[in-house]
Amino acid sequence: MDRTAKSVQIGAINSKFEKMTSAVFLDFKGLPVSAVTALREQFRTAGVEYKVVKNTFVKQATKNAKGSESLKKILVGMTGVAWTYDDPSAAAKVVKAFRKTAQGDKLTIKGALIDGQVLDAKSVEDQLANMPGKDELRSMLLATMQAPLQQFVALLQAPAQNFAYLLDAKKREAEGA
Repeated sequence: MDRTAKSVQIGAINSKFEKMTSAVFLDFKGLPVSAVTALREQFRTAGVEYKVVKNTFVKQATKNAKGSESLKKILVGMTGVAWTYDDPSAAAKVVKAFRKTAQGDKLTIKGALIDGQVLDAKSVEDQLANMPGKDELRSMLLATMQAPLQQFVALLQAPAQNFAYLLDAKKREAEGA
């Protein structure tokens, strides 16, 4: 590969690292082609971009990035990178689910890069994969914002509701007497 083609690939990888919210580094050694194809399909469905890259290209693309020194320890052997652009935990969730399948035990998490911090494999599987997704966080925020309003409406309705209960009790008392 000539120098210009290498610089084009390094530039493409660099742009992916600049746009991403997180990147998960994987070792896919020993995975059959059918399993890799299934993994790629799951990544596509989740909106994750997955590519097998040369370690030297990633090192060159991230040499000025925050956390690049720690990243060099991860970039050994065969490396596949799963970039996420919206939900930082999407790639980790797909990998965690895939590792539960029959051939998933051959897929190894090397680490992850999120906001300039390099996470080890255990942190990726335990913390990043269990993080709530973007939609889950939105629904939690909406529920938190709605709770005081629902309580306020209930307080406003309470006097009228209590008055209706009082009238109903008086009516039953009058019918019983």
